[in-house]
Amino acid sequence: MVLNAMIENAKYKNMLALGLMSGTSLDGIDAALLETDGDRYVRAGMSICLPYDLNFRKNLRSILWEKGSIEPVENKLTLLHAKAVRILLKKADLKSDDIDVIGFHGHTILHEPDKGRTYQIGDGALLADETNIDVVSDLRTNDIENGGQGAPLVPLYHLALTSEMEMPIVVLNIGGVSNITYIDGHETSMVSFDIGPGNALIDDWVNSKLGQSFDYNGEIAASGRICKKLLNEFLSSEYLKKVPPKSMDRNEFEIHIPNEMSVEDGAATLTALTSETIKGSIKFFPKKPKRWLVTGGGRHNHYLMKKLTSSLGEKVEPIECIGLQGDALEAQAFSYLAVRSIRGLHLTLPNTTGVRMPVSGGKFYSKPQL
Repeated sequence: MVLNAMIENAKYKNMLALGLMSGTSLDGIDAALLETDGDRYVRAGMSICLPYDLNFRKNLRSILWEKGSIEPVENKLTLLHAKAVRILLKKADLKSDDIDVIGFHGHTILHEPDKGRTYQIGDGALLADETNIDVVSDLRTNDIENGGQGAPLVPLYHLALTSEMEMPIVVLNIGGVSNITYIDGHETSMVSFDIGPGNALIDDWVNSKLGQSFDYNGEIAASGRICKKLLNEFLSSEYLKKVPPKSMDRNEFEIHIPNEMSVEDGAATLTALTSETIKGSIKFFPKKPKRWLVTGGGRHNHYLMKKLTSSLGEKVEPIECIGLQGDALEAQAFSYLAVRSIRGLHLTLPNTTGVRMPVSGGKFYSKPQL
């Protein structure tokens, strides 16, 4: 089916989409089903997570910043996404013909929006062939080509999810990078940007010292002491002074921790960095939010959540408290964005990415024609 025909059909019905997200934490693939019209109707379905094994995480890490041999990693990544699709369809007792479109983020290995560059690996054509489902991918490029940051992409989905709530509210995503969406109920007055480091620096530190993937519940950080001198150096970053819209690469922060520092003290200091940068984002909000809702892997870090509640002086709640699925939210967002792309609706706004005007985006790959 050609794209123009899909746009016409999509105007008259809800679509069942499947979203795929491989995030900056390098932990695995989130896959989620979403029924939506691409506007305000959203109904979440089942979701799964397919973890990466340690060897593939190492391979994926090795090509960040366009280093090493990218093609074999991209091929493997795409096939793993196809596997995630098959697992989710089996769990939901669905067939490929039941799915209207896949929203495929791929995996970001480079993000330099100020230089007009972003690079998400993932072969949309191969994924369409492997799953026998139409695919929309490359959802960031058009925004960057029109002067935007190419991120964050999820604010419109956050707005759709929270449209009936008392405003203003904040949706805080703590992934490898932390990003935030301030919502007052209107598209044109949302504020959204990448705040700074989320879990990535903590994960990298713990991995380098102990070989662990992450700091479970923040237990390592909780037993350490914050090095305030080092923390203040981190907080002097030029990025943190920039006015939104802004976005950052996972590896943008230049962090140098002395080798002699204990793993506990390093984790405590880096967790404090995440907490303090989130606190610093408040100055960019038009009004004080009535509620802080947290999604992403960082919400599982009890020590970090406790520090946030303390530093913000506000109750910080996991997004599950309003009945949403925190682990699936970004994958759902790419389901939503794929439907918007097919309908020709804008994905980003000047106030969320700095794009010159609201723009759509994405590349469409047809499933095999029988």
